[in-house]
Amino acid sequence: MNPTLTDIIRDGLWNNNPGLVQLLGLCPLLAISGTMVNAIGLGIATTLTLLLSNVLVSLIRDHARPEIRIPVYVLIIASIVTAIELAMNAWFHGLYLILGIFIPLIVTNCAIIGRAEAFASRNSVPRAALDGLMMGLGFTGVLIALGALREVLGQGTLMANAHLLFGDWGHGMTLQLYPSEHGFLLALLPPGAFMAMGLLIAAKNWIDSQFEAEPSPTGDETATATEASPDNA
Repeated sequence: MNPTLTDIIRDGLWNNNPGLVQLLGLCPLLAISGTMVNAIGLGIATTLTLLLSNVLVSLIRDHARPEIRIPVYVLIIASIVTAIELAMNAWFHGLYLILGIFIPLIVTNCAIIGRAEAFASRNSVPRAALDGLMMGLGFTGVLIALGALREVLGQGTLMANAHLLFGDWGHGMTLQLYPSEHGFLLALLPPGAFMAMGLLIAAKNWIDSQFEAEPSPTGDETATATEASPDNA
């Protein structure tokens, strides 16, 4: 049975989140999330790739032979990533230099090829586009949460170097929450990235467990309520 539009949205943002549930794309997720701006930049690039690749794969799904479909999907994804990389180099050169090799490595992100094979190749263009957008936003949300947590703990700021993404007016967007010399250096290092990611996964699992633990009316409670109603008196 095909998932509903609500299911697609819920899966991408929460239930089947690429970063928190599928644990895909962890290499760029952990390496780039030292600051919130870096996380936003990579998140936008990944979301665009997911959206465009899903649309194109859905468009050609009836024309690509089954034995060559995976190479075709990879070629599509690589073409999209190359275009995004060139655009970032032209208009966001400072951020492009910081993200470095992790922009072309989007091609190898298993979440992208996975959605192309598992969803886009089997659904219509609008549904494939919605799936790509929601998966991208879910991945970007994890990137931003991880980047914000590490940046605050590591250097006491939020949106540092925002001018790399938003231009000159981004200089006024930096929030200094406490002096940087009091920051927790481990949060900015690779071990801190793993620990912060573990905390986010634990938080999601705790929230899910709280929703699952909510009491629901049982058959006995329903029967008691029925017996106590005035109509049965």
